[in-house]
Amino acid sequence: MAIQWFPGHMNSARKHAADALARIDVVIEVLDARLPEASANPMIDELRKHRQRPCLKVLNKTDLADPAATQAWLAWYDRQPGVKAVALSAKKPADVARLPGLCRQLAPHRSDNTKPLRMMIMGIPNVGKSTIMNALLKRRVAAVGDEPAVTKSQQCLDLGPGMTLTDTPGLMWPRIEHDSDGYMLAVGHAIGRNAVIEEEVAEFLAGILLARYPERLVERYGIKAEGCDGHAVVEAVARRRGCILKGKGGGLDLEKAAIILLTDFRAGALGRISLETPETRAAMLAAAKEAAA
Repeated sequence: MAIQWFPGHMNSARKHAADALARIDVVIEVLDARLPEASANPMIDELRKHRQRPCLKVLNKTDLADPAATQAWLAWYDRQPGVKAVALSAKKPADVARLPGLCRQLAPHRSDNTKPLRMMIMGIPNVGKSTIMNALLKRRVAAVGDEPAVTKSQQCLDLGPGMTLTDTPGLMWPRIEHDSDGYMLAVGHAIGRNAVIEEEVAEFLAGILLARYPERLVERYGIKAEGCDGHAVVEAVARRRGCILKGKGGGLDLEKAAIILLTDFRAGALGRISLETPETRAAMLAAAKEAAA
């Protein structure tokens, strides 16, 4: 099943963001370090390039991502014109405090303090924008939640002498082009639950774990990867965790098992895992191009 999610308020948010970009020096785009390109909204790239604005790519949740994959992504982004990348955890105020200085490097014309450095923070839902904003301002100004699309309006805030920050709601795009991106976004909890089937999302995650992190399944659930596919992993989690349907028959509660697997991933209980690397991304895009030819 292809996953698509574009709540109505996001179309209005996109228009407001496009207007505000005319008054912005640097875009701070927050990404999920576990799925950087899958969590990169192509509309943000399009809008900032139209206005010729540089971009600081912030790979948040780096404490949950595979360190080797994160380093590969940082190098990949730093090779792009007008882009600088940094990996951090929004839960660490010292990490977040570096962001204005990095933005100044991208906007040297604002480095003399004669005019304010105007930044805009953007990204898809549930990547940690609000947590970063609160850390920068050292007070709670943005709602934080574990459900996507908590922030629904734009606001401009004073960060101190010579700096302003415009916050924007989490922005999805009208059509997710690649099915695997939709599943990765769902695994990362960037998409509302009403748009996904938990079992299918968990099976997708299990497939990645089988291919690249099979030892984590053994460590967490005692599941041997040999001969398994994604569905078999979810079934095995159900058996290990006693997920049994009530009533006659008492079959496996696969939905409950799927939620256990997804929750464990999101909380870091499976260890530091990345759903994509620059190499797997390139291979996916090449396969998609070949299939379309």
